[in-house]
Amino acid sequence: MKTIVILGSTGSIGTSTLDIVDRFPGEFRVAGLTASGNDEKLEAQIRKFKPRIVAISDTSAATRLRQRCAGLPVEILAGQEALSQVAAAPEAELVISAIVGGAGLVPTLAAIRSGKQIALANKEPMVMAGKLMQQEAHKYGVRIFPVDSEHSAIFQSLEGHRKKDVRRLILTASGGALWPLTKEELRDVTVERALQHPNWKMGAKITIDSATLMNKGLEVVEARWLFDIPESQIEVMIHRESIIHSLVEYQDRSVIAQLGLPDMRTPISYAMRYPGRLPLDLPSLELTEIAKLTFCKPDHDRFPCLGLGYESLRIGGTMPATMNAANEVAVDAFLKGGIQFTAIVEIIRSTMDAHSPKNVDTLEEALEADRWAREKAESLVAALAH
Repeated sequence: MKTIVILGSTGSIGTSTLDIVDRFPGEFRVAGLTASGNDEKLEAQIRKFKPRIVAISDTSAATRLRQRCAGLPVEILAGQEALSQVAAAPEAELVISAIVGGAGLVPTLAAIRSGKQIALANKEPMVMAGKLMQQEAHKYGVRIFPVDSEHSAIFQSLEGHRKKDVRRLILTASGGALWPLTKEELRDVTVERALQHPNWKMGAKITIDSATLMNKGLEVVEARWLFDIPESQIEVMIHRESIIHSLVEYQDRSVIAQLGLPDMRTPISYAMRYPGRLPLDLPSLELTEIAKLTFCKPDHDRFPCLGLGYESLRIGGTMPATMNAANEVAVDAFLKGGIQFTAIVEIIRSTMDAHSPKNVDTLEEALEADRWAREKAESLVAALAH
């Protein structure tokens, strides 16, 4: 039985992970959970999965949770630093990192430095400090298993092959909710429209990232560090059906891909049970029923965020962290109705233009770039609001 901790247990990845635990009670035991502020959902998870320790970022939510869970054998911690304490729980063997955004960097790094194996669903830590993350993983003998469907597909397609034989990695992208719209139509997109993803059920932030294609820009950066492949060998292809999750082309021009219906429980379970696979009770992929799969190149004119991902990698240093932080601020502003959809990329672009990149050799340097970029992006949002 494998003992796990879930960082971000109340989000979409966290709940899918707990669904797998529930289906295979003999395979996994939950030692710890963390959440941002959803104390009611976390309480239900505590009662069902009985973790020894939990942490919730919101201190007032933690107070409410302690009152309702009085008498239960669980330690309830509060605040951002508490997330790292749960991530480093001594009995945990595997930490599922599913916190949304840059907030996942510090606890994920704490888990690595505690020698835990990592199932990484939160792409932002690798974007902010990919080189540092891999250096620390190597130092502490930790393996990082990708959970994103695209990176899991590449991971599976690389299994049993030599990295020196790889010609290119091809990340597939659904194109998100707004792919059919013109440049003019994108200006007036509502939050509700942008959240209508055609294939995946995800949290609000990642769904907007999918709509701008920034999700793919972040994934290009993550792939570079996860697989130690230069950005010049990483490509993106629009595949609306989300059946082929990604592909690897080798030097002999053979291509290996991983296919499946869009359900995050498949890549999550693979990371949890590696090198084995769990017998998931999910629908089978019937290609004869789907009959047709479509592909096209990204449109960088309508969706320039993808290009910013490549640009941040070419510049390097703190630029990817800066891009990520600006994106988080801009997406949050859009979701709250403060800016137009097309202003998201404008804010990221302006923040990157104003940044003087430095090397990222320490956690503090990554966090300082994140802090600076958030402050800059927030000032740009405020200017647009007037």
